[in-house]
Amino acid sequence: MADPIHQFQVQPIEGLDFGTVDLPILGETSLAFTNSHVAMTMVFVAVVGLLTLVTANAKVVPGRLQAAGEQMFDLIDGVTSSIIGPEGRTFFPFVLTLFFMILGMNLLGLFLTFTATSQLAVTGTFALITILLVIGVGFARNGLGFFKLFAPSGIPWPVMILVVPIEFVSFMLRPITLALRLFGNMLGGHIALKIFAGFVVSLGGLAAAGGLGLLGLPLAGLSLGMVVGLTALEFLVAFLQAFVFAVLASIYLNDVVNLGHGH
Repeated sequence: MADPIHQFQVQPIEGLDFGTVDLPILGETSLAFTNSHVAMTMVFVAVVGLLTLVTANAKVVPGRLQAAGEQMFDLIDGVTSSIIGPEGRTFFPFVLTLFFMILGMNLLGLFLTFTATSQLAVTGTFALITILLVIGVGFARNGLGFFKLFAPSGIPWPVMILVVPIEFVSFMLRPITLALRLFGNMLGGHIALKIFAGFVVSLGGLAAAGGLGLLGLPLAGLSLGMVVGLTALEFLVAFLQAFVFAVLASIYLNDVVNLGHGH
């Protein structure tokens, strides 16, 4: 059976490996265009192309593509508006971009041999961008009042001594949980698919040899059914993980946008 982890290895594209350079702090760094770059670039081009097609020549009576795009817009607009409130439209472009990019990478990984969101560096980057925006908006709107986020109102001072460190640690863990949730779901699902697909090939080959090997045929059929079922589940998970990321990003933004109201 093929190594199920091999599909997650970042490998340079032949002819596009430019060697290494010595960078300050980072040390020796490889300069190469990898399969990860290819996947992310394809998603970026696809997302920009889709948004261009959806928004160009918009009609009062939308066609199928425009209608599908508008439903996605309405979905994310509903998330930002319901969670953040009237100011949700301000952050709609950011959350929509996150949603489309993550969804695109998740779905592309089901058609190619590489899934960009199965890399912790990629999911960590999305999480880092999100939390930096939250911190920036928090200070821009509240100044030093941003620190009230860690000190909920109405709590007695003796209890506050315990609450403040807990709230601070919880806030600092947000990007980690964002990154790990997406990374873990994509990694685990694809490993399971690879394992069951390997069973299909191995047991099918055993059955093809005849004799007692024919006993492997029912198991191969069962494994094939698992592959089909898991693939359908992975399409659902691909959408749900992108949606969950968008929802959590909106919740974190709401915490700082409406800080005076919630704390």
